[in-house]
Amino acid sequence: MTLLSSTYGKGRVRVMRLAGEGDHRDVRELEIRAMLTGDIDRAFTEADNSTTVSTDTIKNVVNIVAREELELGAELFCRAVARRLLDSYPGMRSATVSARETRWSRLAFDGTPQPHAFTRDGNGFGTAEAVTDRSGGRMSSGLSGFTFLKATASGWANYLKDPYTTIPETHDRIAATAMEARWAWERDPADFAEANGRVLDAMLRVFATTYSHSVQDSLYRMGEAALAAVPELDTISLACPNKHYLPVNLAPFGLDNPNRVFVATDEPHGQIECTIGR
Repeated sequence: MTLLSSTYGKGRVRVMRLAGEGDHRDVRELEIRAMLTGDIDRAFTEADNSTTVSTDTIKNVVNIVAREELELGAELFCRAVARRLLDSYPGMRSATVSARETRWSRLAFDGTPQPHAFTRDGNGFGTAEAVTDRSGGRMSSGLSGFTFLKATASGWANYLKDPYTTIPETHDRIAATAMEARWAWERDPADFAEANGRVLDAMLRVFATTYSHSVQDSLYRMGEAALAAVPELDTISLACPNKHYLPVNLAPFGLDNPNRVFVATDEPHGQIECTIGR
């Protein structure tokens, strides 16, 4: 039998970094996954660990880079860890370092930002990934579980109908989703955090201000807007479960329900996915 591929590393390395001086602090919390490929096959096929770096060592490298690079955002931090791993271990061919970011929002009182107190942003997680080998690398950013809805200006009509179809057409429904999004960078922006903010703003502006003929329709136009707003992007991939809110039948109680009372049904859900490029 032949070993066709192999990789290994350390997952769920949780690291919190504090930057700033005096009474002022910035907080950056990441969960890191660092994976290596290279001269490691013998550990799988011959019980020979002589060319394999301990996964505990990989964890230590993450923490050392965290101490040295307190200011880096998620994308550049992933790249720094990947490069340190390749620089430290010549037998490794590539490093893929991904991050899941817990975002903290600074508290403010009477319009004045508080220097060191935060609340956790509960709407999803930021994501980043650096894939680095000896010839270069690729970078991507994104969001996981980012949840949003609009209460009207959404419909589902003019779709294929056959004997299996039971859902009625509608031109007024709730549109809600928990989005998984990933955008690939053609080149680095001047500021990843600022550019990521423009990506999200462009997508939400389309979602909120235009009529949605379907989740498919909205996703394509949201992706178009993101690529137009941020020229450094190459592609954007979006995956959105359609979180259904179905009108409750109140007729047995002598009441109408003109799209005012709904029941939430997360499962089963529609699953809509696409990738948009230039």
